Amino acid sequence: MAEPRLAALNARRRESCPASDLVVGVQCGGSDAFSGVTANPAVGFASDLLVRAGATVLFSENTEVRDGIAQLTARAATPEVAQALIREMAWYDAYLARGGADRSANTTPGNKMGGLTNIVEKAMGSIIKSGSSPINGVVPIGEKSKQKGLLFAATPASDFVCGTLQLAAGMNIHVFTTGRGTPYGLAAAPVIKVATRTNLAQRWHDLMDLNAGTIATGDASIQSVGWELFHLLLEVASGRRTWSENWRLHNALTVFNPTPIT
Repeated sequence: MAEPRLAALNARRRESCPASDLVVGVQCGGSDAFSGVTANPAVGFASDLLVRAGATVLFSENTEVRDGIAQLTARAATPEVAQALIREMAWYDAYLARGGADRSANTTPGNKMGGLTNIVEKAMGSIIKSGSSPINGVVPIGEKSKQKGLLFAATPASDFVCGTLQLAAGMNIHVFTTGRGTPYGLAAAPVIKVATRTNLAQRWHDLMDLNAGTIATGDASIQSVGWELFHLLLEVASGRRTWSENWRLHNALTVFNPTPIT
């Protein structure tokens, strides 16, 4: 069985593909007070560039965007997309209520240590990763995306589950922002790690692929770091290895957890 399969794999050849073939998942983990000021706005700028190039961008994390849902429904491309957003938030609220889960578990202790005060503040920082493009569709849990443009992939905020479900939705490259230095990675897609602060990027120089802390120090703008991330995405899609690939940081795939998770 292996020999025919290897023969088919060995017959594959690299070929040029347009940027519109990219399906980029964006996620934040181990957020801090700078996430919504530096890294996430830069990701949002890059997300708009990707959408303009015809690519697909997936943003997620139900419990993180839940308290800013009015911002999202206002950007829905159609009333049906707005209703789908509301429906996914309601389903998740009911899921947490059935399990007796308290949504105040988000923000996490690590978020609070990093300076985030409440879930509304975290929601604003999380949503800005999506940029400013219209939201073209909603991808329910475990389903594959069927549209181009900016899509909301309904997932928990848990890093492992979110990454797994974005892979299920068709993601082929991942952007992960962090202020706490979360050691996150996926075997099935390259992960670009974006640091929110310069001292984090310097301290963990062999884990962070891009430093957005230069925005806070005034050495760069949101737009310039966004362009840097956009070009880095194209380079990684063309074969440049990320640090998570270099160190083989591969989290286990977790489709969903029946125990309530925020």
